[in-house]
Amino acid sequence: MHRLFTIAAVVVTLFLSAVLGTASHAATGKAVVAGGCFWCVEADFEKVPGVRSVISGYTGGTVKDPTYKQVVAGGTGHYEAVEITFDTNRISYDEVLRLFLRSVDPLDAGGQFCDRGDSYRTAIFVSNSAEKAAAEAAVAEASAALGQRVVTPILQAGPFYKAEDYHQDYYKSRDIVITRAGPKQKRNAYAFYREACGRDARVKAVWGDQAAFVK
Repeated sequence: MHRLFTIAAVVVTLFLSAVLGTASHAATGKAVVAGGCFWCVEADFEKVPGVRSVISGYTGGTVKDPTYKQVVAGGTGHYEAVEITFDTNRISYDEVLRLFLRSVDPLDAGGQFCDRGDSYRTAIFVSNSAEKAAAEAAVAEASAALGQRVVTPILQAGPFYKAEDYHQDYYKSRDIVITRAGPKQKRNAYAFYREACGRDARVKAVWGDQAAFVK
């Protein structure tokens, strides 16, 4: 009898583990977007309730596993992008896209804020028809809200390459770096860069009260 009880307990445990594991997997969503400097997009979305992780990286290009220098130099076709992993029980893919479009200047096709060039353009990368439909709806809604055509393209997702380690959570680091304004901690240097680049000011000018992540 004891043996049967033990076997039954094991079976129940395995069953529950499988069910809970499936539920956990089903509750995870991903979004890949490009919004100019990936430091800023990562910093913004890591504050969002329901977001589990944000990884800075490169996507949309033709070179396998590119370096930062290759991407910013141009010619690889890559965007600076982020991969956002989130809990779909707490935030939807639609809401992630709504926040994203309101955290950038989707009217600018040449880059974002002070960062110019192809690698700094905005884009939404989709993996299937459901994501494509959601992205199309989000862009259409943003265009209607602004009364202007949103130029952020919707592109088929391809390989996403994680950026170098020093780019991950850059805004949190306390290492000392040399900037044009002199030695600064990276945390202060990041804030200095973001303000000097005019990101928040431009997002506020474009979106007004709808602007996301702007104080």
